[in-house]
Amino acid sequence: MSEDAVDKDKRRFLIALTAATGAVGAAGIAVPFVKSMLPSERAQAAGAPVEVDISKLQPGELLIVEWRKKPVWILKRTDKNLSDLSSLEAKLTDVTSAGSIQPDYAINEHRSREDHKNVLVMVGICTHLGCSPKHFPDLAPAGFEDGWVGGFYCPCHGSTFDLAGRVYKGAPAPTNLVIPKFKFLSDTTILVGDDSEATA
Repeated sequence: MSEDAVDKDKRRFLIALTAATGAVGAAGIAVPFVKSMLPSERAQAAGAPVEVDISKLQPGELLIVEWRKKPVWILKRTDKNLSDLSSLEAKLTDVTSAGSIQPDYAINEHRSREDHKNVLVMVGICTHLGCSPKHFPDLAPAGFEDGWVGGFYCPCHGSTFDLAGRVYKGAPAPTNLVIPKFKFLSDTTILVGDDSEATA
C-alpha cells in the first residue's frame, strides 16, 4: 500500500471523527438552548394557564384542578342553583362582590360569564385563613340554620359560602371566594388563568 493511500485513509478517518465530535457538541449546545425556551417549572407555578375539559361534567358536579399550586373549582350549577341565588341576598356579607376579588365580567349575581352562567370557576381557598372549604350541594353543614340550598362550608372556622362563592353574614371569612381570570375556548373547554381577547 502506498503512502498516499494510507494518508487518504487517515484523512477520511479524521474527518469522520471530527464530524461526529462536532455533531455531539452541537447537540450538547442545542439541548439546553431549546430547554431554555420552554416555560420553567417556576414560570408554570407563577401562573401558566391551565386548559380544562368539562365535557363530562354533569349538572351539580364539581371538578377540581390545580392552578398556581392552588385548587380551582369548576362547578356546573343546575337551573335551580342559579334561581336560588337571588333568594339569599339578605343573608350575605358582600352581595354585589364589591369588596371581593374577581374579573369585571364576574361581577354579577352568579359570579360567572354571562354566556355560561351555569359554570362557576373559583379558587377553592377560604378568604379567612387559607383552608379549603368543602362542597355541600344538598345536606346542610352541622349547625347551619334552615334554608340551606347548597354551597361551601369551611370546617376550619365555620365560614359558609353560597354556590356563587359569596360569604354568609357572621362568617369569619371577610370576603367572597376569589374568581380567577378564565375564558371558554369552546362550550366544553375552559382556560383558567387567561382571559385575553375573551368575550363576556
